Amino acid sequence: MQLFIVSDFSTASWVLAFLASIVIGISKAGIKGIAIITVTLMALAFGAKESTGFMVPLLIVGDIFAVIYYNRHTQWKYIIRFLPWMILGVLIGVFIGKDLDENTFRYGMTIIIISSVIMMYWWDKKKSKSVPTHWAFAGSIGIMAGITTMIGNLAGAFSNIFFLAMRLPKNEFIGTAAWLFFIVNVFKLPFHIFVWKTITIDTLLVDAKLSSGIILGAFIGVRLVKIIKDDFYRKMILILTAIGAILILFR
Repeated sequence: MQLFIVSDFSTASWVLAFLASIVIGISKAGIKGIAIITVTLMALAFGAKESTGFMVPLLIVGDIFAVIYYNRHTQWKYIIRFLPWMILGVLIGVFIGKDLDENTFRYGMTIIIISSVIMMYWWDKKKSKSVPTHWAFAGSIGIMAGITTMIGNLAGAFSNIFFLAMRLPKNEFIGTAAWLFFIVNVFKLPFHIFVWKTITIDTLLVDAKLSSGIILGAFIGVRLVKIIKDDFYRKMILILTAIGAILILFR
């Protein structure tokens, strides 16, 4: 990986990266589905693959805030069901990430996510409200979430679909997702440091300067979550997830 010096970045890169850090804070506070905006902004600021290394420590800072604030709402049974599959997906992503054609990934992700959103919308509207319990549901969604979080920090769409399918109320959704992603993002760290070499002292110095944006975004996000009702929250997540899938095409 190219070595980055803090003074090398343009003003535009810093502005884009700071906006991305604010969005991370808002997302971690509970406004799920907007993380793709962060991915796009960071890719524009630092480059596609390099941006993954910048993002992981920032995501962990946001995760720490989220697990502290929403810890009492965490539903561990869903994490235990989903996490092993996601870890498997991360390991797969480590090895395929270097050689995967970006266009194939981009188009494939868009198709899969939009198809899943349509499926979830249909499932929300049908009379039967039974929760999917077969291991294949958690397994397939979890593996895809793991692969995509390692390759592009794009797991939010798949985890959103899983937690929406479990019919978690708003705060339980946020608290459970907070612990899930904190664990997974910490698990990803050594692979970014020692295998992909996308995290260095230089990238951490940049992240330190951007962390204030996460705090600002978190306070904004908490206020927004408080005024959003549960039914609207589910619809909002589906809409934002679909928009995020389309934005992947322009990443």
